[in-house]
Amino acid sequence: MILVTGGAGFIGANFVLGWLASTDESIVNLDKLTYAGNLNNLASVREDARHIFVKGDICDGGLVASLLDKYRPRAIVHFAAESHVDRSIHAPGDFITTNVNGTFSLLEAARAYVSRLPAGERAAFRFLHVSTDEVYGSLNPGDPAFTENTPYAPNSPYSASKAASDHLVRAYHHTYGLATLTSNCSNNYGPYQFPEKLIPLMIASALAGKRLPIYGDGANVRDWLYVGDHCAAIRRVLEAGRPGETYNIGGWNEKTNLEVVHTLCDILDSLVPTGTSYRQQIGFVQDRPGHDRRYAIDAGKIGRELCWRPVESFDTGIRKTVQWYLDHQDWVRDIQSGAYLQWVEKNYADRTSVSGRSA
Repeated sequence: MILVTGGAGFIGANFVLGWLASTDESIVNLDKLTYAGNLNNLASVREDARHIFVKGDICDGGLVASLLDKYRPRAIVHFAAESHVDRSIHAPGDFITTNVNGTFSLLEAARAYVSRLPAGERAAFRFLHVSTDEVYGSLNPGDPAFTENTPYAPNSPYSASKAASDHLVRAYHHTYGLATLTSNCSNNYGPYQFPEKLIPLMIASALAGKRLPIYGDGANVRDWLYVGDHCAAIRRVLEAGRPGETYNIGGWNEKTNLEVVHTLCDILDSLVPTGTSYRQQIGFVQDRPGHDRRYAIDAGKIGRELCWRPVESFDTGIRKTVQWYLDHQDWVRDIQSGAYLQWVEKNYADRTSVSGRSA
């Protein structure tokens, strides 16, 4: 038995589905079901007795303690987080509450739980904290990629809150001996991603005939990681990672935002032709504050120590992703609630178009 937090969200749900498909071990899935948590992501395991869903908040220490005592998991895999940079700019307090206070509450509950375990179970227990490459800040074009030794330099309320949670996890290992593991991943994409993030937003907007808004000049670079590869890496870190260590997980796929959107448009042109290219819907808008220029992950450590590498290239992963969204338009329609539409309108309404730039 393992306990997963945030297992109804994008990466968490993919992890839960992959775990249940590849192992007989059960999961207790604790999720608050905020706007990005969606039980429809887990519809295929609704009747699976190995999946025990609990609606609740990681900040509720009493609830977490009761779940640990009841189910006695051998590990906690901690996905639960507020994760959208734009939302952190509008409402940073939510990110401090969930990402910092929530992680602290979870660590405290885990520390107390482990102290009551028999020696053998205590030695085997793991706390795996899933984090982001954004804690490292921004790279210039010629800079080497982030390694596990890159100094932290977060530039948004989101990345600062994740950096704080990373430090708490590290401290609980060194101070209390809690067997923690931390993973810092690059930009994920794939099925079930909430359509506020770049790739699903562009797919949904393109199909709806709407503008495809790209921040600034579109030259911001990200390393793109297919979510199935990320989940496989997390399973491997949980299986064989060394307590107290950090593992960077990346896709070895650096792309500018404009390259990504062009690729999406070209795939849609071939799969859902309209007579004109979807590229014509691209429009550049005012950049967001503090927009990091480049992220790049050096995933060499996890490759050397744990023999993990991504299976998907960007070309294969992005084609699978587009096809999934085309095949699951009902899921997209269901998730595009009034709250989501209001968020997109709020975020982009005040951003003036930037003219004179070719898409």
